[in-house]
Amino acid sequence: MNSVIPVLDPASPQAEAINNLFLQVLLISAVIFAIVSGLILIAISRGRRRDTLPEQDFGSERSEIFWMIGPVIIVIWLVAISANLVITLNAMPQADPDGKTNFNDVDLIVTGHQWWWEVKYPKSGIITANEIHMPADKDKKFRILVTSADVIHCFWVPQLGRKIDAIPGRDNYIWLQATNPGSYQGRCSEYCGAQHAWMNFKVYAETDKEFQTWQANEKQATEKSRLLSPLATDGKKYFFQATCPQCHTIQGTEADATIGPDLTHFASRKEIGAGVIKNTSENLALWLKNPQALKPGCKMPDFKLSDTNLKQLVAYLETLE
Repeated sequence: MNSVIPVLDPASPQAEAINNLFLQVLLISAVIFAIVSGLILIAISRGRRRDTLPEQDFGSERSEIFWMIGPVIIVIWLVAISANLVITLNAMPQADPDGKTNFNDVDLIVTGHQWWWEVKYPKSGIITANEIHMPADKDKKFRILVTSADVIHCFWVPQLGRKIDAIPGRDNYIWLQATNPGSYQGRCSEYCGAQHAWMNFKVYAETDKEFQTWQANEKQATEKSRLLSPLATDGKKYFFQATCPQCHTIQGTEADATIGPDLTHFASRKEIGAGVIKNTSENLALWLKNPQALKPGCKMPDFKLSDTNLKQLVAYLETLE
């Protein structure tokens, strides 16, 4: 576990620009605070040793000019570094040599739901949930369209850049870039209801080869020709007999609802419930048995599954790799 506060550990040019602005403003504020506090302490110390009023000074033009020039220089400096931040955050990547780059295209469409994130790759047709995979490249930016299906959310990956609101009926855009491979924690930073604290996601910045491998796997339907175990076969049968297909999608099957997360490659995901628990057999059983116990208020109800049905569903869902 990284012990460094994420905001102070930037992993992209955009986050680094934000971090630099914060540190410089903090330093300037600390110096001003030290000067003002020092002057107050000096005044208190000298005043306590006097039995009479101190000599009265009704002003000095030189002092007034000094106290005016200092703040002006500080304000100009803050404007300059803030302008640099804005330019860095909104800078477009360079066009391809063939001049065919269309900056109106988006690499990702991220939609906030109560309380999970839907992630679409429009160019490849890949749909996943609570995970963003992207290449780690200092020269490659992902353009993301951020919106919401219900209430106002806020998309934020502290180590990779600024926040941006996800607003119903409105499309907002943000550039996302990761300089180095790694996993980066994302959160909803706008209070959106009971489970706002558990509306997390992960950004996985990968080498180009790893990203291409992930894409190739995601493009494949999970309904492969391989034989399922008897338990998984029973789980698949129960899944489609129950109400599961009315909320979820599994590509290559008749399940095509969009109320809940797409389950096409569910078994390959690291977490369940937008970060509530890790995706293991034991935790999946706990989630299916009573989602409300782990994430009260989530849209998935307690179906009162029997132990047999529970084992069957776990076995089937674990085949969706």
